[in-house]
Amino acid sequence: MSGLEPAQIGTLYRAACLAELDALKPGNVHAYAAGHRMVVADFRTSADVSAPALARAGVGIGTRIRDGVAATLAAVGQNTNLGILLLCAPLAAAAERGVTVATVLDHLDPADSTAVFAAIRLANPGGLGHADRHDVTADAPASLRDAMAEAADRDRIARAYGTGFTDITAIGLPALMDARAQGLDPTWCTTAIHLAYLRSVPDSHVARKMGADIAEDLRREVAAALQDLDLADRPVERLLALDASLKARGLNPGTSADFTVATLFWEALTEAGAALA
Repeated sequence: MSGLEPAQIGTLYRAACLAELDALKPGNVHAYAAGHRMVVADFRTSADVSAPALARAGVGIGTRIRDGVAATLAAVGQNTNLGILLLCAPLAAAAERGVTVATVLDHLDPADSTAVFAAIRLANPGGLGHADRHDVTADAPASLRDAMAEAADRDRIARAYGTGFTDITAIGLPALMDARAQGLDPTWCTTAIHLAYLRSVPDSHVARKMGADIAEDLRREVAAALQDLDLADRPVERLLALDASLKARGLNPGTSADFTVATLFWEALTEAGAALA
């Protein structure tokens, strides 16, 4: 199967990033409310400057991630998209090469591992902590997938590298399809994706910074809050109340937001002709 053109991949990536920002996503930065000392403009700029690296023709997944992080830090001075790039780079590479995501993950090489470790050190994400094996402050291992497997029990993005990104196909895409079937407009479809991740699995970013118990409590809280919520009613006030509550407690479900972008990007690539699964 022939792949997509890099320019198209970059355009679809940027569109996915911007669409995620337009949606009301409790706990995250979005067009309705800033938070966590960050504003929407930072993320829009990050999408703009990281798109060329993410979609660069012929380069490895690790290079796409490292150069995207470097461009972001140069433009906005903080990490806004490491998780997004870790999820979206394999999708971009698969779409360009005309292969599945599983195939590109099976062909990761030591250069990818070195570049990804460099990207993580550059971004210095909050709550990273220390690992007994494959710590990012040490030399990168030959196998990136081995390093990701080591972190899989504490980081949902790392776990995705071992599962072939099944969270997207099992959680994100079904939520998007269901929202579309209900006739929701694109912005509320994006909110539906984010809420599906929030209520389905504990958010890794919250777990790293606040602990696994608090991440699970958040998942249960959101699931309970959504029981009688109908997004067709555009419940802005209720979701903004939840948003304010989470931000007041310092709870930022950033991994859920990262997977929301990746879900939108996956769907856009598929609609453009990529066969990712």
